[in-house]
Amino acid sequence: MNINKTKKLTTISMLCALAYVAVIVGRIPLVLFLKYDPKDVVIVIGGFIFGPLTAFTITVIVSIVQMFTISGTGIWGCIMNIVSSCSFACTAAFIYKKKHSLSGAILALFCGWSCQVGIMMVWNYIIAPIYMGYPREAIVELLLPAFLPFNLIKGGLNAAITMLLYKPIVTALRRSNLIEYNNNPEKMKLNIGVVLAAMLMIITCVLLILSFNNVI
Repeated sequence: MNINKTKKLTTISMLCALAYVAVIVGRIPLVLFLKYDPKDVVIVIGGFIFGPLTAFTITVIVSIVQMFTISGTGIWGCIMNIVSSCSFACTAAFIYKKKHSLSGAILALFCGWSCQVGIMMVWNYIIAPIYMGYPREAIVELLLPAFLPFNLIKGGLNAAITMLLYKPIVTALRRSNLIEYNNNPEKMKLNIGVVLAAMLMIITCVLLILSFNNVI
């Protein structure tokens, strides 16, 4: 039992470190001043492996470390990061826990994506004027042309990349003896259909990024 707990803590620590590294090295501009980083991919993979509580834990740890090291938005930015990541990763992890299959994983990712878009539209309206220093009227004007496409593209990239990386990462962790093989192996397989769908989503998101930047 203690060995299993140690392995779980080790794996979660590794995922926290990977998520933080993703924030540092993976930032790319999407729409206007808004930047994407792939930390939610790492967080949702942790949630798929261990459940929504783990996704929440990784989110909080990484967001707090980010606040004290590289973020310039203080506590409000930290709260926004937690809400954004949790709305995607915890929602997806909760659904996947209930429906542990390929179709369940895809449904979970799309539900997490939708949840993140809806919640962040509301939270950007409420909180963004406080931590960005903009008048609320200016934020309202940015909701549809900036925040909505940003969250749609961000969620699409997160879902697609997770579809590509989840199975290989789980396989690597099992071969490293950090997580155990189940008696009933997971049905989520990296098949050609998943790969093609994920690649199509990524290409679509990249084209949207380029089109928005060209318009701006």
